[in-house]
Amino acid sequence: MRNRVVATGAATLVMALGLSACGGGDEGGGEGKSKTIKVVAADYGDKASNASKIFWEKVAKDFEAANSGYKVDLQIINWNDIDKSVKNMIQTDNYPDVLQTGGYADKVADDLLYKVDDVLSPATKANIVPAFAKAGEAKGAAYGIPWVSSSRVLFYNKKVFSAAGVAKPPTTWAEVADAAKKISEKKAADTPYALPLGPEEAQGETLMWEMGNGGGYTDAAGKYTLNSAPNVETFKWLQDNLVKPGLTYPNPASTDRKTAFADFAAGKVGMMNGHPSVVKMAEDGKVEYGVAKIPGRTGPLESTLGVADWTMAFKDGKADKDAVKKFLDFTYTKKNLVAFAEMYNFMPVTTDAVAEMEANPKHASLKPFFEALPTAKFYPVNDTAWDVISAEIKKSGGKAASKDEDPKAVLDDLQKKAEDAAAAE
Repeated sequence: MRNRVVATGAATLVMALGLSACGGGDEGGGEGKSKTIKVVAADYGDKASNASKIFWEKVAKDFEAANSGYKVDLQIINWNDIDKSVKNMIQTDNYPDVLQTGGYADKVADDLLYKVDDVLSPATKANIVPAFAKAGEAKGAAYGIPWVSSSRVLFYNKKVFSAAGVAKPPTTWAEVADAAKKISEKKAADTPYALPLGPEEAQGETLMWEMGNGGGYTDAAGKYTLNSAPNVETFKWLQDNLVKPGLTYPNPASTDRKTAFADFAAGKVGMMNGHPSVVKMAEDGKVEYGVAKIPGRTGPLESTLGVADWTMAFKDGKADKDAVKKFLDFTYTKKNLVAFAEMYNFMPVTTDAVAEMEANPKHASLKPFFEALPTAKFYPVNDTAWDVISAEIKKSGGKAASKDEDPKAVLDDLQKKAEDAAAAE
């Protein structure tokens, strides 16, 4: 399957009810397997009070109380380490039964996963927003179960802008550079523009900037275009207009999103791209912020970046398949998905949870993100080579913006790795 870019339409969020993901046949079996479900999940928290284990421990406790004889063996792993840890588990045949992390398609390539039809009831599948269910398909069948979603907007510090004499949020790259210069000249913030291109999420920040110049990771035919002329121009602009003038972090390639978000919440950043969790962080930090569409080279992005994280079930886990289904159906209830989304100000991926959060006045701050999501563009998550390529972008893609690097050389190297990874599938 080479459908490398998944774009949602406005109707998909509204017309989800009654539609289901594509199915597949029965695989694996339950005979001789355990009623203990090994669950491995990513930690989205940035402090003890919002650690993801708080959510998962409650789900596990509630599930065990409601299902006599079943147990949950829970392991929560730091977001930056989970993919490496899971790779080690797979290499040692120590498979989880259920995994929640950032991507799924590489496991499809290795024939490790149950099809969604095997581990979700029809009612649970029908409740998933169709656009996200579609993004969970690879090689002609659904394997990835969407977990949470988010879209991206530009965040700006209103007090910083006021102190620097910036009247309104920028809509073009030239306006970004001009606003950053004013912030720097007035010493209104430590970092005028936060540009996190470190390994935590370089692929996200990169794509947002490339989309603003008509570029991106793939062309219309689905071929990887990491070193396209628009992409090279994008990084050259970042070098010349933000990095070299000292209007962002000294070395964006080693600066993670977590750092940028924390700096914004501490009032140290003038502006940056961010997802909904920044809202709560900024509010907790008493930062007076505003949001706007992400600036592009000649105007704001009409289609921003949308991101979904994933849950999946492994065929070679030790748990009975019916036990896995029972656990996933329990976990994917409206109550649980809303609870997790509220912990981090994310957006849920099921119809009933979306409706509840949109209707709740306490989530009014999420309105710009819900509005942006229907037209958002996603990573090529359903390409079985994407996880390998994404890892390479995380590892070295940010160097294309470093002062002493040649953007074309960095992107040429990534393109070669992308072509090799795609050819290996």
